[in-house]
Amino acid sequence: MMMKRERPIQSVLFVCTGNIFRSLAAEHALKMMLGEPSSWLVGSAGIAPKPQMVHEWVQTKLELKGANASAHVQRQVSRNLIEEADLVVAMACNHQVFIREHFGREAPLFSRVCFEKDEPILDVHEALPEWETELERARLYVWSVIDQIWDATPALISRLSRLR
Repeated sequence: MMMKRERPIQSVLFVCTGNIFRSLAAEHALKMMLGEPSSWLVGSAGIAPKPQMVHEWVQTKLELKGANASAHVQRQVSRNLIEEADLVVAMACNHQVFIREHFGREAPLFSRVCFEKDEPILDVHEALPEWETELERARLYVWSVIDQIWDATPALISRLSRLR
């Protein structure tokens, strides 16, 4: 069950591991569906970002959705980012644990906020340990995750508008 808030949620921070796939997709989906201009602050960060570019598979799928992540710069989750966000959303269980242990804050899973289900969204290497030798399966998985996030975002918006 989501907590009641004293004031409406105005900012959301999505957190994943590297900030180049799941949290990035969630950030872009929410921003696009909220439209411009928006009073919402929407961002993303990673618990362990390694300097790397957003993978071509992610870039391409986001472009097909109408989003442009070419200017994306990875961010390390920080106390400041956590404290500034009205709602911190974890993409998987290890992100929840990290946020709780490092910042003392609870972060519901993306699927919990959207559908009241505690189901993590796994990274490609977690879902397909041999992904590097099964590139087409890996690409299809990445694209399906982005579709899953995109399809869930209207439910997220609906739930956020009811949270107080």
